[in-house]
Amino acid sequence: MRAVAAAPHRGQEHEFEPQFGLPERLPDSERLLWQGQPLPGLVARRIFHLPLVAGYFALMLAWRLGSQLQDGLPLLAALKGSLVLALLAAVAIGILAALARLTASTTVYTLTDKRIVMRIGIVLTVTYNLPLRHVDAAHLLPLGQGHGELALQLRGDTRIAFLHLWPHARPWQFARPQPMLRCLADADAVARRLSEAWAAVNAQAARPEAAASTGVGIDLQPQGQAA
Repeated sequence: MRAVAAAPHRGQEHEFEPQFGLPERLPDSERLLWQGQPLPGLVARRIFHLPLVAGYFALMLAWRLGSQLQDGLPLLAALKGSLVLALLAAVAIGILAALARLTASTTVYTLTDKRIVMRIGIVLTVTYNLPLRHVDAAHLLPLGQGHGELALQLRGDTRIAFLHLWPHARPWQFARPQPMLRCLADADAVARRLSEAWAAVNAQAARPEAAASTGVGIDLQPQGQAA
């Protein structure tokens, strides 16, 4: 892995990883601080909206069954008439659940004392290397029970296309996409480690800042600089 001046390095798919989650072994001068993967259950809920999809199909099934019963069909016939819709619902929910599990299992986030590495992708695996000196701010979105997500605001003209990042991108940030560490189990601890590493690399103290309306729990902007 090598640092870049204006754009994060994207490595191509690796058949064999010399070090878990990384396309190359870390040099002796770089220290691994944390590695993690998204929680499959949170991925299903936050990214693929599985509860909403399941609720939609449940309402459709209830409406169809109720309509058939109101038309005078016996209960058994009404159940048989709703069987196709129930099978379609089961297939759709199964596909989304499988995608959530694959998304979680193929993703590895790595934090070192110099960079953040995102190994993402189900079919085509890519690795994004984000040097901490190119990160302006990190925004923590708490999800309860210690879970959360960390969005990274990149500095200057350092950009990655939203579609290249999805679903590891902050929602609705299309003009300036923000890479996002999704559905973390220990988000608070990761935020603290990121804050300390960022401050060390940039030789300035990271400033914690709370803003409940935006979900920001930590801001890595240096003291005296506008948020």
